[in-house]
Amino acid sequence: MFVNLPPRKKISVRWATPLLVGIIVFAFLWLQWWPSTEQVKIYLDQWGTLSGSLQQWRVDFTDGRPLTLLSAMFIHISWVHVLGNVIFLLIFAYPSEKSLGPWRLLAVFLVGGAIANLVASLMLDTPGRLIVGASGGVSALIGAYLALFPSARLGIVLPLGLWLEFIRLPAVVLIGVWALLQWLFTFLGPAFGHVAWWAHVSGFAAGIIIALLMRPFIKLPRLK
Repeated sequence: MFVNLPPRKKISVRWATPLLVGIIVFAFLWLQWWPSTEQVKIYLDQWGTLSGSLQQWRVDFTDGRPLTLLSAMFIHISWVHVLGNVIFLLIFAYPSEKSLGPWRLLAVFLVGGAIANLVASLMLDTPGRLIVGASGGVSALIGAYLALFPSARLGIVLPLGLWLEFIRLPAVVLIGVWALLQWLFTFLGPAFGHVAWWAHVSGFAAGIIIALLMRPFIKLPRLK
Protein backbone atom coordinates (compact mmCIF):
# COMPACT_ATOMS: atom_id res chain seq x y z
CA MET A 1 0.00 0.00 0.00
CA PHE A 2 1.42 3.36 -1.04
CA VAL A 3 0.63 6.54 0.80
CA ASN A 4 0.97 9.86 -0.97
CA LEU A 5 2.73 12.19 1.41
CA PRO A 6 2.60 15.92 0.61
CA PRO A 7 6.02 17.53 0.26
CA ARG A 8 7.22 19.37 3.30
CA LYS A 9 7.27 23.10 2.77
CA LYS A 10 10.53 24.79 3.41
CA ILE A 11 10.10 27.30 6.19
CA SER A 12 11.75 30.56 5.29
CA VAL A 13 13.35 32.41 8.16
CA ARG A 14 12.70 36.14 8.17
CA TRP A 15 16.00 37.41 9.52
CA ALA A 16 16.43 40.72 7.66
CA THR A 17 13.84 42.64 9.67
CA PRO A 18 15.22 41.61 13.10
CA LEU A 19 18.74 42.32 11.81
CA LEU A 20 17.83 45.88 10.77
CA VAL A 21 16.04 46.52 14.06
CA GLY A 22 18.97 45.11 16.03
CA ILE A 23 21.55 47.28 14.25
CA ILE A 24 19.43 50.41 14.62
CA VAL A 25 18.81 49.87 18.35
CA PHE A 26 22.44 48.87 19.02
CA ALA A 27 23.79 51.96 17.21
CA PHE A 28 21.42 54.19 19.17
CA LEU A 29 22.37 52.70 22.54
CA TRP A 30 26.06 52.86 21.67
CA LEU A 31 25.70 56.55 20.83
CA GLN A 32 23.88 57.23 24.11
CA TRP A 33 26.67 55.64 26.16
CA TRP A 34 29.31 58.01 24.85
CA PRO A 35 30.25 60.35 27.73
CA SER A 36 31.56 63.22 25.60
CA THR A 37 29.14 65.33 23.58
CA GLU A 38 32.07 66.49 21.47
CA GLN A 39 32.82 62.90 20.49
CA VAL A 40 29.16 62.38 19.61
CA LYS A 41 29.23 65.46 17.38
CA ILE A 42 32.33 64.18 15.59
CA TYR A 43 30.65 60.81 15.11
CA LEU A 44 27.48 62.39 13.69
CA ASP A 45 29.42 64.63 11.30
CA GLN A 46 31.48 61.65 10.13
CA TRP A 47 28.68 59.11 9.58
CA GLY A 48 25.61 61.28 9.02
CA THR A 49 24.64 62.71 5.64
CA LEU A 50 25.26 66.44 5.26
CA SER A 51 23.14 68.58 2.98
CA GLY A 52 24.85 70.20 0.03
CA SER A 53 24.69 70.94 -3.65
CA LEU A 54 25.34 68.47 -6.44
CA GLN A 55 28.67 70.20 -7.05
CA GLN A 56 29.65 69.58 -3.42
CA TRP A 57 28.79 65.90 -3.79
CA ARG A 58 31.06 65.70 -6.83
CA VAL A 59 33.93 67.28 -4.89
CA ASP A 60 33.52 64.95 -1.89
CA PHE A 61 32.81 61.78 -3.90
CA THR A 62 36.35 60.40 -3.53
CA ASP A 63 36.39 61.13 0.22
CA GLY A 64 33.86 58.40 0.98
CA ARG A 65 30.93 60.77 1.41
CA PRO A 66 28.51 58.52 -0.54
CA LEU A 67 28.88 55.88 2.21
CA THR A 68 27.13 58.26 4.60
CA LEU A 69 23.95 57.79 2.57
CA LEU A 70 23.86 54.29 4.08
CA SER A 71 25.44 54.84 7.50
CA ALA A 72 23.10 57.76 8.27
CA MET A 73 20.12 55.40 8.23
CA PHE A 74 21.34 53.64 11.36
CA ILE A 75 21.91 56.79 13.44
CA HIS A 76 19.20 58.23 15.70
CA ILE A 77 19.50 60.97 18.29
CA SER A 78 16.39 60.49 20.47
CA TRP A 79 14.16 57.73 21.82
CA VAL A 80 11.14 59.10 19.97
CA HIS A 81 13.10 59.11 16.72
CA VAL A 82 14.34 55.55 17.00
CA LEU A 83 11.09 54.07 18.37
CA GLY A 84 8.99 55.65 15.63
CA ASN A 85 11.19 54.23 12.89
CA VAL A 86 11.44 50.81 14.52
CA ILE A 87 7.65 50.50 14.91
CA PHE A 88 6.99 51.40 11.28
CA LEU A 89 9.83 49.10 10.22
CA LEU A 90 8.23 46.15 12.00
CA ILE A 91 4.75 46.91 10.64
CA PHE A 92 5.76 47.04 6.99
CA ALA A 93 9.03 45.11 6.73
CA TYR A 94 8.02 41.88 8.45
CA PRO A 95 5.07 40.97 6.18
CA SER A 96 6.95 42.21 3.09
CA GLU A 97 9.94 40.02 3.88
CA LYS A 98 7.83 36.88 3.52
CA SER A 99 7.28 37.68 -0.16
CA LEU A 100 10.43 39.60 -1.01
CA GLY A 101 12.83 37.42 0.89
CA PRO A 102 15.51 38.84 3.19
CA TRP A 103 17.97 39.94 0.50
CA ARG A 104 15.42 41.80 -1.59
CA LEU A 105 14.04 43.44 1.55
CA LEU A 106 17.54 44.67 2.45
CA ALA A 107 17.93 45.96 -1.11
CA VAL A 108 14.69 47.97 -0.87
CA PHE A 109 15.65 49.41 2.51
CA LEU A 110 19.27 50.27 1.67
CA VAL A 111 18.85 51.45 -1.94
CA GLY A 112 15.61 53.30 -1.24
CA GLY A 113 17.05 54.85 1.92
CA ALA A 114 20.24 55.96 0.15
CA ILE A 115 18.20 57.60 -2.62
CA ALA A 116 16.04 59.30 0.01
CA ASN A 117 19.04 60.72 1.87
CA LEU A 118 20.62 61.97 -1.36
CA VAL A 119 17.43 63.74 -2.47
CA ALA A 120 16.95 65.26 0.99
CA SER A 121 20.56 66.45 0.97
CA LEU A 122 20.09 68.19 -2.37
CA MET A 123 16.68 69.67 -1.52
CA LEU A 124 17.55 71.29 1.81
CA ASP A 125 18.21 75.00 1.40
CA THR A 126 20.93 75.28 4.05
CA PRO A 127 24.21 73.45 3.32
CA GLY A 128 25.86 71.42 6.06
CA ARG A 129 22.64 70.32 7.78
CA LEU A 130 22.77 66.86 9.32
CA ILE A 131 20.46 64.12 7.99
CA VAL A 132 20.19 60.96 10.10
CA GLY A 133 17.60 58.29 10.75
CA ALA A 134 16.04 55.27 9.06
CA SER A 135 12.93 57.11 7.89
CA GLY A 136 14.08 57.17 4.25
CA GLY A 137 14.54 53.40 4.22
CA VAL A 138 11.33 52.86 6.17
CA SER A 139 9.46 55.06 3.68
CA ALA A 140 10.88 52.91 0.88
CA LEU A 141 9.48 49.82 2.60
CA ILE A 142 6.08 51.52 2.96
CA GLY A 143 6.12 52.27 -0.77
CA ALA A 144 7.16 48.68 -1.52
CA TYR A 145 4.37 47.34 0.70
CA LEU A 146 1.81 49.41 -1.19
CA ALA A 147 3.15 48.23 -4.56
CA LEU A 148 3.17 44.57 -3.50
CA PHE A 149 -0.10 44.49 -1.52
CA PRO A 150 -2.41 47.22 -2.90
CA SER A 151 -5.52 45.36 -1.73
CA ALA A 152 -4.30 44.75 1.83
CA ARG A 153 -6.09 46.20 4.84
CA LEU A 154 -4.42 47.79 7.86
CA GLY A 155 -5.76 48.22 11.36
CA ILE A 156 -5.97 51.61 13.02
CA VAL A 157 -7.23 52.78 16.41
CA LEU A 158 -9.54 55.81 16.26
CA PRO A 159 -10.83 57.81 19.26
CA LEU A 160 -14.62 57.87 18.90
CA GLY A 161 -16.08 59.85 21.76
CA LEU A 162 -15.10 58.20 25.03
CA TRP A 163 -14.04 54.96 23.35
CA LEU A 164 -11.14 53.75 21.25
CA GLU A 165 -12.37 51.84 18.22
CA PHE A 166 -10.16 49.46 16.21
CA ILE A 167 -11.08 49.47 12.53
CA ARG A 168 -9.53 48.05 9.36
CA LEU A 169 -9.12 50.25 6.30
CA PRO A 170 -7.59 49.63 2.87
CA ALA A 171 -3.83 50.08 2.95
CA VAL A 172 -4.00 52.27 -0.14
CA VAL A 173 -6.16 54.76 1.82
CA LEU A 174 -4.00 54.93 4.95
CA ILE A 175 -0.69 54.94 3.10
CA GLY A 176 -2.07 57.41 0.56
CA VAL A 177 -3.02 59.84 3.33
CA TRP A 178 0.40 59.39 4.95
CA ALA A 179 2.20 60.02 1.62
CA LEU A 180 0.09 63.12 0.94
CA LEU A 181 0.96 64.53 4.37
CA GLN A 182 4.68 63.93 3.79
CA TRP A 183 4.47 65.78 0.48
CA LEU A 184 2.60 68.71 2.06
CA PHE A 185 5.10 68.93 4.91
CA THR A 186 7.95 69.41 2.42
CA PHE A 187 6.45 72.85 1.71
CA LEU A 188 5.47 73.70 5.31
CA GLY A 189 9.03 73.03 6.46
CA PRO A 190 10.25 74.11 9.93
CA ALA A 191 6.73 74.58 11.27
CA PHE A 192 6.67 70.82 11.85
CA GLY A 193 10.15 70.45 13.27
CA HIS A 194 13.57 69.56 11.89
CA VAL A 195 12.47 66.63 9.75
CA ALA A 196 13.85 65.83 6.30
CA TRP A 197 10.43 65.43 4.72
CA TRP A 198 11.97 65.08 1.26
CA ALA A 199 13.61 61.85 2.48
CA HIS A 200 10.14 60.45 3.25
CA VAL A 201 8.69 61.44 -0.13
CA SER A 202 11.64 60.30 -2.25
CA GLY A 203 12.09 57.09 -0.24
CA PHE A 204 8.41 56.25 -0.69
CA ALA A 205 8.63 56.79 -4.46
CA ALA A 206 11.86 54.80 -4.70
CA GLY A 207 10.31 51.89 -2.78
CA ILE A 208 7.35 51.73 -5.17
CA ILE A 209 9.64 51.69 -8.22
CA ILE A 210 12.01 49.07 -6.79
CA ALA A 211 9.13 46.80 -5.73
CA LEU A 212 7.47 47.05 -9.15
CA LEU A 213 10.76 46.03 -10.77
CA MET A 214 11.00 43.03 -8.41
CA ARG A 215 7.35 42.01 -8.64
CA PRO A 216 7.62 39.76 -11.75
CA PHE A 217 10.22 37.65 -9.91
CA ILE A 218 8.33 36.99 -6.67
CA LYS A 219 5.23 35.05 -5.74
CA LEU A 220 2.81 37.15 -3.75
CA PRO A 221 0.35 35.74 -1.21
CA ARG A 222 -3.11 37.17 -0.75
CA LEU A 223 -3.28 39.45 2.28
CA LYS A 224 -6.59 40.03 4.01
